[in-house]
Amino acid sequence: MAGSTEPREHGTSQAHGRTHILHFLVRLAKPTEQVWPRLSTAEGLAAWFTPVDVLQPRLGGTVTLGDLGTGSVTAWDVDRVAEYTVEGGGRFRFHLERDGESGSALRFTHEFRGEVETEERWRTRFERLIHSME
Repeated sequence: MAGSTEPREHGTSQAHGRTHILHFLVRLAKPTEQVWPRLSTAEGLAAWFTPVDVLQPRLGGTVTLGDLGTGSVTAWDVDRVAEYTVEGGGRFRFHLERDGESGSALRFTHEFRGEVETEERWRTRFERLIHSME
């Protein structure tokens, strides 16, 4: 898919009262073992998402996502699922799957209260992720 002009991410937004849920499917032309570190390490997240002050990569570990807040790792399945829940920032879930012979599909969910995030902001972040993998 490298060099393709087709969109490589698709997003939807839902609201339930003051709770908002953003879903994205991002297709990456890299195998899961190359994508996983971008979702599960402080250096990887900082390259495209936000600076990470603390990340203990295990269920129940502490996480501090830059100015988004401090919380914990609420789901952790090595090479597949990383979920971070931070006070004030909501829940960020990254679910990575194999996509074809050599690609990856990232299913992302951000659940939050209020008007903290937008689809456009996440599209920009995922474009940074895609470009950082090229």
